[in-house]
Amino acid sequence: MVEVCLIELPGRGIRLKEPLFTQLPPLVEAIAQNLEKHLDKPYAFFGHSMGGLLSFEITRLFRRHNIQGPTHLFVSGRSAPQLPSDEPPMHALPEPEFISELRRLNGTPREVLEHEELMQLMLPILRADFTICETYRYKPEAPIDCPITAFGGAEDESVTVERVEAWREQTSASFNVHILPGDHFFLHTSQLFLLQTLSQGLNRVLGGVSVRGYK
Repeated sequence: MVEVCLIELPGRGIRLKEPLFTQLPPLVEAIAQNLEKHLDKPYAFFGHSMGGLLSFEITRLFRRHNIQGPTHLFVSGRSAPQLPSDEPPMHALPEPEFISELRRLNGTPREVLEHEELMQLMLPILRADFTICETYRYKPEAPIDCPITAFGGAEDESVTVERVEAWREQTSASFNVHILPGDHFFLHTSQLFLLQTLSQGLNRVLGGVSVRGYK
């Protein structure tokens, strides 16, 4: 049996009132501290978009501190970390322009975008997430020694196939890439194939034991 454990970041769900993180390193440290006591079994990471970056940097942090790392890293909808972004930053845009960009990215439901009160609640969270991603600075290290499987969307204009395939440089173990139909949020439109591929990969590397993931 595989156990899936999600991480709820500050500003979401029951952690709605907690201060938001706007920089990646302190968020990585905070997550790692909470995870360390749960790493008594083999595990894998799955992260989509910012979650993929978090999973990668936590894996590298564990290695630096000689903490048991994941047996497999699954990253989704995220350019390889060594590649600088070719998209103009949007985290500091005025509110109308910021909302317009959210609409273009197609990841926020139209009903949410058109709900003024809900958007006032969501905007600080979304800005914080974009700030984390857009201010991230990659620091070169040796490739990690666990396999990486990378997923991308065939119609994702910002995370192209080439940027997904560049994750190959980040592992000294095996590497696989899967390009699925859909845009950046292909994990919704191609959910069945994604889950089947994850299940097959987990059966190979974990043999049915616990897996802890990011969302």
